[in-house]
Amino acid sequence: MTPTETPTPTLTYAFAVCRGGALTALTALPGLDTGASVRTLTAGPLTAVVQDVPAAGFGEEALRRRLSDRDELERCARAHHTVITAASALAPTVPLPLATLYLDDDRAREALGERETSLLTALDRIAGRAEWGVKVYAPAGPPPPAPADGPADGPADGPADGPASGRAYLDRVRTRQRSREQHHTLTLRAAERVDSAVRSLAVAARRLRPHGVEVTGKHRTQVLNAAYLLDLGRERELQAALASLRRDETDLQIELSGPWAPYSFADGGIADGGLTGGGTAAERRTSGRTPS
Repeated sequence: MTPTETPTPTLTYAFAVCRGGALTALTALPGLDTGASVRTLTAGPLTAVVQDVPAAGFGEEALRRRLSDRDELERCARAHHTVITAASALAPTVPLPLATLYLDDDRAREALGERETSLLTALDRIAGRAEWGVKVYAPAGPPPPAPADGPADGPADGPADGPASGRAYLDRVRTRQRSREQHHTLTLRAAERVDSAVRSLAVAARRLRPHGVEVTGKHRTQVLNAAYLLDLGRERELQAALASLRRDETDLQIELSGPWAPYSFADGGIADGGLTGGGTAAERRTSGRTPS
């Protein structure tokens, strides 16, 4: 920089908070690809994984525009997750929400200090553990059954002339509705059996909001979307349990994803400490990790 140049104003972007571990390898990551290296920032017993970002591109208005662009949002989320994944492979790591920003390093240290107890508690909870996701799907619904004892006359999908045919049509409607309700009840019970079996292996579990048809497609319904915190080394037990459940619950589609950094179990209460940031744990998991 020449004597006439002035430094470009920057903000401190925080990816995660760690404790211990050799984190020097993180400096090779591009992070958000701003030209600055990913680095660490020490605050007492805690270490934040951060990167300098230009204030002009990451101030509140600029950030709002950036994250309203679907492609840019996905790029930032993937970069954010890549850094968190790398950090969690080296040390116990509390992932921070996408777009956690501070005015400078001093403000970041201050925020970490204010939440030191909750962050240390979260790090104790997740040390030696990983998050796994289990999603359970059922077919969108059974084919409408024919009425068992209704009148045979009249069209299949609508009433014909006369009260007898009208009653037959209503009977068919009620039978279909009862069948759908019974199918839904049986499906939910089966999903609960899956949840119970995986919970028996986990040290913590969290039920997340099921995805709608815009994610699952119209031909299947998600009946369980859950995250489980397991001790490292229990992967084979988990996979064996799900293999057994797939054999028993043949009407269900059971999907396993992971291991992930423990997004759903590492809330250190820091989301409101930065210039901006937010999203629920479930939203952060979806945006940051882009799981299936």
